Amino acid sequence: MRLTFMLAVALLCLPGVAVAQSMNAEQFLKRANALKKKGPLAVFSGGEIKALMAEGQAAGKFAREGRQADLKAGRKPRFCPEGGVKLNSDEFMTRLAEIPAADRARINMGEASIRILAAKVPCR
Repeated sequence: MRLTFMLAVALLCLPGVAVAQSMNAEQFLKRANALKKKGPLAVFSGGEIKALMAEGQAAGKFAREGRQADLKAGRKPRFCPEGGVKLNSDEFMTRLAEIPAADRARINMGEASIRILAAKVPCR
């Protein structure tokens, strides 16, 4: 169900206070897929949705702040979203699943998001 799976949108779009990242990318993928499998019943998993949304917000903040720090320091950023990024939740989750499982297990969602964005909107 797309409504419950909008958490991927938070990685790129939702501003505001974000909590520290608490799970690696592999855990996030497994939990998000489990939630997706619930279909319409996922609506009753409010706590899980909130946890994944918070993780997504923290990852988005991490990616934005890292890019801003690179620009400020005169370094080439890892991704360049000039004109915006069109990345729906299905594409995001597909790209997340394409990161090797061993890598997903050792990186947080911030790093995973940066890798996904670097592949989607690389700097030229």
